[in-house]
Amino acid sequence: MDLIFNLLIQLIGIYRWILIIYILMSWFPNMSSSQIGSFLARICEPFLEPFRRIIPPIGMMDLSPLAAFFVLYYAPVGLRALQSWIG
Repeated sequence: MDLIFNLLIQLIGIYRWILIIYILMSWFPNMSSSQIGSFLARICEPFLEPFRRIIPPIGMMDLSPLAAFFVLYYAPVGLRALQSWIG
């Protein structure tokens, strides 16, 4: 069971880096229309969409990734608590 929790925590860490790359790519318009950009959009947009519905953009700044990072930061903490509760 520890292997599953550790794998999930590692996947969350990898996803955080993918999200960072996707957000940085949005600063470069040509990058977001590339194959890598469209692949990252397919991975990241479904996770960011609920946050965008809750947090409207302020001017031209989209603050929803901050909330997404908050959730991704505390998800491993929750998983470790669940792991200690289960096992």
